[in-house]
Amino acid sequence: MKIYTKKGDKGETSLYGGQKVSKDHLRLQTYGTLDELNSVLGFALSDQSLSQNLKVKLTRIQNELFQLGAELATPPGKSISMALIQESHILKLESEIDQMEAELSPLKTFILPGGAVASAQLHFARAVSRRAERELVSLHTGCLGHAGESVRPEVLKYINRLSDYLFVCARFANHEEKMADIPWIAPS
Repeated sequence: MKIYTKKGDKGETSLYGGQKVSKDHLRLQTYGTLDELNSVLGFALSDQSLSQNLKVKLTRIQNELFQLGAELATPPGKSISMALIQESHILKLESEIDQMEAELSPLKTFILPGGAVASAQLHFARAVSRRAERELVSLHTGCLGHAGESVRPEVLKYINRLSDYLFVCARFANHEEKMADIPWIAPS
């Protein structure tokens, strides 16, 4: 199978099922950002200092991001044959956040992204996740002349919780490397 098809040479692509849309369509931008997030996670996973525990969790997240991308690549009203993100996925994120936070010292101030390399990469992933969430909300509610396209509540909740999850993973990566989080120092 050739990697190039030449079908998108005029700035259009097809959603699942064949519906043609412009490559700058908000739906494509949103799942493109999820793809970017997945790539950032892949970069974090390449860090040899990252624990096996976090690698397993983040690899699961990468697979879930593919599920979300497939759902967003499917136009409204078209059925999708793969499993969708459900409330159970959100509860798993929350449970793992609670487990990691139980080992972390409580936050007393805002922190800056950084510390261990893996932590900095996970903070980057968190920021990309927040952008994906903003785009997802724009897709859902409509913006910039685009009519809103309904997004399932589980998808909105999952992507909101995911950025919290990645924040805690970043802190946990520092913890595992015995590095302190970098406190934000307010200007005086």
